[in-house]
Amino acid sequence: MHPLSHPRHWPSWVAVGLVYGLGRLPFPLLWALGQAVGRLGYLFAGERRRIAERNLALCLPQLPDPARRRLLRRHFGWLGVATLTQGVGWGVSLPRLRRLVRLRHRERIDDCLADGRPVIVLVPHFIGLELGGTAFTALVHSGAYMYQRIRNPVLEWQVKRARTRFGSLSVKRNDRLRGLVRVIQAGTPFFYLPDQDGGRRGVFVPFCGVVASTVPTLGRFAALTGALVIPTIPRFLPWGRGLELTFAPPLEPFPSGDPAADAAQMNRVIEAHVRTMPEQYFWVHRRFKTRPPGEPPIYPSERRR
Repeated sequence: MHPLSHPRHWPSWVAVGLVYGLGRLPFPLLWALGQAVGRLGYLFAGERRRIAERNLALCLPQLPDPARRRLLRRHFGWLGVATLTQGVGWGVSLPRLRRLVRLRHRERIDDCLADGRPVIVLVPHFIGLELGGTAFTALVHSGAYMYQRIRNPVLEWQVKRARTRFGSLSVKRNDRLRGLVRVIQAGTPFFYLPDQDGGRRGVFVPFCGVVASTVPTLGRFAALTGALVIPTIPRFLPWGRGLELTFAPPLEPFPSGDPAADAAQMNRVIEAHVRTMPEQYFWVHRRFKTRPPGEPPIYPSERRR
């Protein structure tokens, strides 16, 4: 008997089946349902809503309070869309993926791959990143991504299966760096998600005008591999018209050899894209959780479960 077939996992399998089934629905219908679910979730997601409110107040202080509240409601609507379209990436066919996803400035990455240049794909936490990652591996090139273990074994199995179904490689977060460097140098694009709280190991550099602990690894990866860093931005299109994956100009000059300067440059690039579609950035994350020594916390203490 397979360990994941145990009765205690049946509720998780039901949930996975429901998400998978939703992914078969027409995308405009998923968009409408997701917007409704997300707006409803706005009313009940008290703690996450307060985190997002705090982040928006810090990062977009120029917006009047009513405009920030409208932006926050739109954000939760897009969170609902991202949730209900999760199953699309889990089982989408190539013909449907080609209909749903538009690739903009693809030549920026195709030219690098054709020349044999190692590539790091810089993917900020916009809510379309899961479907965007599926589109990249299916329509552009297989890639490598770093993953962290999910507590639910059924969900971990399904997510890993979905992310590798078009040939991508999964690299554990605690694997040796040397192996990842070899993968990048061999020509496999590496998906790097940089904009999470870096903890005490991060460097403190500005993000949207707020000093934030930032993981300083991107410059090191680029120096070790000789890779070009290409920001890649996923954006859900309105009214369920699909998703747009844009390849931005590469970071230049980069790296500089200064981890703090490289992290600050990376943050500035992400900020510029956040301003173009703030409603689709992942504001419910505690981006400023780790504070410089002596500074008070930005968020209320987390409740223990």
